[in-house]
Amino acid sequence: MSARTPLWRLTPAQRLLEGGALLNSVAFFAAMPFAPLYMSEHTGLGKPAVGAVVGAVALTAAFGGLAGGVLVDRLGAVPLMRAGLVLHVAVYGLLAAARAPAAIVALFLMLGAARLLVEPGAKKLLSHAADEEGRIFRIRYMTLCAGAIAGPAIGGVLYHVGAVAFFAVPAAFYLAYLLLVLVRNRELAALRPASGDGDASAPSTLQALGATLRDRRLLAVVAGGVLVFFVFSQLESMIPLYMKGRYGDRAEGYFAALFITNAVLALLFQLPIDRVSGRLGRTTMVWAGAAGFTLAFGCFWASPAGLAWLYAGIVFWTVGEGVLLPMPDMAVHEMASDELKGAYFGLSEVRQLGFFLGPVAGGFLLDAGTAPYFAVMGTSIFLCVPLLARRTGSSRPQPVPEAA
Repeated sequence: MSARTPLWRLTPAQRLLEGGALLNSVAFFAAMPFAPLYMSEHTGLGKPAVGAVVGAVALTAAFGGLAGGVLVDRLGAVPLMRAGLVLHVAVYGLLAAARAPAAIVALFLMLGAARLLVEPGAKKLLSHAADEEGRIFRIRYMTLCAGAIAGPAIGGVLYHVGAVAFFAVPAAFYLAYLLLVLVRNRELAALRPASGDGDASAPSTLQALGATLRDRRLLAVVAGGVLVFFVFSQLESMIPLYMKGRYGDRAEGYFAALFITNAVLALLFQLPIDRVSGRLGRTTMVWAGAAGFTLAFGCFWASPAGLAWLYAGIVFWTVGEGVLLPMPDMAVHEMASDELKGAYFGLSEVRQLGFFLGPVAGGFLLDAGTAPYFAVMGTSIFLCVPLLARRTGSSRPQPVPEAA
């Protein structure tokens, strides 16, 4: 077997795209984790209504992703990304000045639409720049982790300064991303294949929708992604509540330490995971990732016996997360033909539904008791194994014929 190129050795195009992904990630995490607090304080909405607004941003990505992806295939990734970044800058700028509750709610909801214009195009360009395995999506996962560390640190400081300072930061990062896209437009455009992205001969909207929804391999990957996010969402939803019941007022400090440990380990583990995956293959890695989550739930359940179990659990959790979270994007990269990459990556955003369903189901299970909660969560992750372990790149879909 020939030696694989080190994961960190990126081409200029890959560095450009990952730089944009980092700006995007920092901007997102500087504001969105604090959105529930901001709306609660400035709109007078109750907790269920605030939760519905925040959840609607994820649901917009889940159910509108396919439409956004089809637009990317028809109009081009770069023009749609520019439009989405302009919308991001405008929305955050308006949030800095908005005082009416209805305006604040409407502006937060518009962030979901802006995301639909940016994410499918960015992933399509990454796929064009990637190697055959799509390992660049592991780097993208690392940039998300870096943003999850830097973004909340910035937002947490500026939240108490005032709305103008707080919302100016994500606006500035998205503006920097927009300028990067504008200045390096020629390099991004060069990633476009001879046919596909924005090409006049690209499949019509109905053809693209039909071809995407008929691909059973893609639907399996999407379902696998929903299951992964369903389980992954527990760390930020039900695990803190479980800890609150066990540790009382100490839970916040313990959880903060766990969350930081998880983010740091996620960065450190990705390179070893990439090296191991080259030797073991996808099926073994999916089993290992699912086992990591299961062992983590077991450790969390055992944590009343000692705090060391919490930290053992977060190590196993990070292994499961590091293996499984990048895998749906890597699978979509392998299977999607050039002219349908936007639609395929758009539909794959349905996995965001897991972030909505996971906390709801987890809440009911945790109310029923710790045993049902940990048993169901620790075993349900294995449902993703047959969906993600199958090879997806052996036969890419053929180009969709033009309508007569």
